[in-house]
Amino acid sequence: MRSGTRTAAAAAATLMLVALTACGDDGDSSSGAGGRETVTVAALPLIDCVALYIARDRGLFEKEGLDVRIQQVQQSLQALPALAKGQIDMVASANYVTYLQAHEKGTLDIRIVAEAIRAAPRMMEVLVPEDSDIKTVADLEGKKLAVNVLNNVQSLTFNEILAKQGAGRPVYRAIPFPQMGAALDKGQVDAVHAVEPYDSAIQDELKARVLADGSSAPVEAIPLSGYVSTSEYVDGNGKTLAAFQRAIKAAVRIAEKDPSVVRETLPTYTKVTDKQAEAIDLPVYPPTMDVAQLKRLIDLMKKQGMLQKPIDPATLMVK
Repeated sequence: MRSGTRTAAAAAATLMLVALTACGDDGDSSSGAGGRETVTVAALPLIDCVALYIARDRGLFEKEGLDVRIQQVQQSLQALPALAKGQIDMVASANYVTYLQAHEKGTLDIRIVAEAIRAAPRMMEVLVPEDSDIKTVADLEGKKLAVNVLNNVQSLTFNEILAKQGAGRPVYRAIPFPQMGAALDKGQVDAVHAVEPYDSAIQDELKARVLADGSSAPVEAIPLSGYVSTSEYVDGNGKTLAAFQRAIKAAVRIAEKDPSVVRETLPTYTKVTDKQAEAIDLPVYPPTMDVAQLKRLIDLMKKQGMLQKPIDPATLMVK
């Protein structure tokens, strides 16, 4: 990672810690509104954590005796220091790669409370300008491709797609999702690897052309993000977490039964418009955690050197 990127990430993390400290959250479940247990969750404005907002808006957390307080961040990496210090209880839509790496390094002893999403067709895509000379993924070799965070799940999965097609790798550039459209429009990068809702928004606003489906073989249906906490919090808050899991599972069932609820909820916490929400390609929202699926991701990380040793996902899942 370039020094400028490290500096920006560190500054963002510091701001996140200051903001959360100012809110007075101490990381432990405590009495909230109406005597409910308080759970503070950092969340990204992504399609990944829509179940969190459905559960809040439909009163599912309240039904379970919880007062869930959501703190928005732009990258799950920003929430890592706050989680480590116990200033938040959980990270929703936490990028698995980031948190598994932190777990291996001993920065966090993570626990996965619930899955957020798995890859589905067209919910993350590589986009190029409409008039770009880049016509195939092979043309990306050596070109600048924006990803949200370097050496993470986007490059991990796209590297496998490239390898399957016998294509060389691009030069990855770290640009937060909200800034990708502007970077592509100004020619600062040759292509962007965007996830929903930014994927559809960039296509709609810039008439960007789809070069590749980032969820295609051999990474189809692979787990991408989850609700992540720490062993310390999990060990002391079993009943609270069980209630949180029930609420999220109920929200996922609502989303599965009626996808229009997802599309109606997205504009309430993201910058996606009602019109864009109608056309967004939705990911898979798993109702339960799957050890075998998460092992696919871990094995891929080990293969590409993003983990030095394998991790048994069964030891990380909160039952």
